[in-house]
Amino acid sequence: MGMTMTQKILAVHAGMDYVKPGQLISAKLDLVLGNDITSPVAIREFNKMGVDKVFDENKVAIVPDHFTPNKDIKSAEQCKCCRDFANEKNIKNYFEVGRMGIEHALIPEKGLVVAGDVVIGADSHTCTYGALGAFSTGIGSTDMGAGMATGECWFKIPEAIKFQLKGELQPWVSGKDVILHIIGMIGVDGARYKSMEFCGEGLKSLKMDDRFTIANMAIEAGAKNGIFEVDEKTIEYIKEHSTKQYKVFKADEDAEYSQIIEIDLSTIRPTVAFPHLPENTRTIDEVGDVPIQQVVIGSCTNGRIEDLRAAAKVFEGREVHSSVRAIIIPATQKIYLQAMKEGLLEIFINAGAVVSTPTCGPCLGGHMGILAKGERAVATTNRNFVGRMGHVESEVYLASPVVAAASAILGKIASPEEVVK
Repeated sequence: MGMTMTQKILAVHAGMDYVKPGQLISAKLDLVLGNDITSPVAIREFNKMGVDKVFDENKVAIVPDHFTPNKDIKSAEQCKCCRDFANEKNIKNYFEVGRMGIEHALIPEKGLVVAGDVVIGADSHTCTYGALGAFSTGIGSTDMGAGMATGECWFKIPEAIKFQLKGELQPWVSGKDVILHIIGMIGVDGARYKSMEFCGEGLKSLKMDDRFTIANMAIEAGAKNGIFEVDEKTIEYIKEHSTKQYKVFKADEDAEYSQIIEIDLSTIRPTVAFPHLPENTRTIDEVGDVPIQQVVIGSCTNGRIEDLRAAAKVFEGREVHSSVRAIIIPATQKIYLQAMKEGLLEIFINAGAVVSTPTCGPCLGGHMGILAKGERAVATTNRNFVGRMGHVESEVYLASPVVAAASAILGKIASPEEVVK
């Protein structure tokens, strides 16, 4: 029996010729990642091991992005812990305020992950890097600490679901709609501890930013990881951003999948996830009249340049509704600068939106946009659990940047087709 993409990558990193679902292995790591919330716990565990240095100064990355710039004394102490550890252990990839970004946008941008890598991160959305043909997955802070010390981590080989993509995306439809459509179809536990593997001629219709978004939300279907078949677009992105050696792993013809799902991209409509789970999806045509008070466009899911460009097309020449607060958060400093050069920030500000420095901020109810009791937000983030963005009696509706922008203008959940005639 052949192997899937994920199984092949893990086999090589475990020094084995063959692995099968359910098998326990120890694999060598190409990158260990943490942020300002998870790293302090990992650092404490690392120090308990009595180890003098990290396994490789170039293969550990710490990105203070959740509560930075520091929102209070506690977050300042968290970041100081990370900063001191990075300086003491000579960690090369520590990204301070001014050079940082939202970790899952920053890491690919800096070229720290390429096809064929094995990456662990003490953040559940580490699965984002599967867009590059890497195996990447979220782990706990204890595993992060052990990974920093040893350069290895244990895994149970996952089964896989094959998503065979065909067709092309329609106007105003993006990767966010694709993954919300899939999660709505299979549920938040539909891929529990499985690898979601994306392939097929439909890949040609997906930009790299679409793929990052889809891989990012694999965890919202319960997946161990999401991974895309490497094609010309992937290689082009890798060569533009990295000098690391990469290796392409393609699934065997006789690879075994627990399920094969065909997705016709041309049939997908703009999709919204209603509270309080990402699986509670409706197409924009089924939404009804839902007034809102806040819009957030950003996060590790949808804060990339293509997202900002798409939102700007809707905002241009229009104004944010008087009852709505619109918050735009470029995911990295480089994206912020690019948006500035292209005039996107001017469009947002003229429309009445506020533009923030890169931060995870409102996505996890940290800062920069907390919801009060009874308020509703349309967000391009990845989770809409109870209390995720503030008060437990607030509501978060997940959507793409163009739906979020249209909603900001009309003061209710809306399609960009209603705004851009």
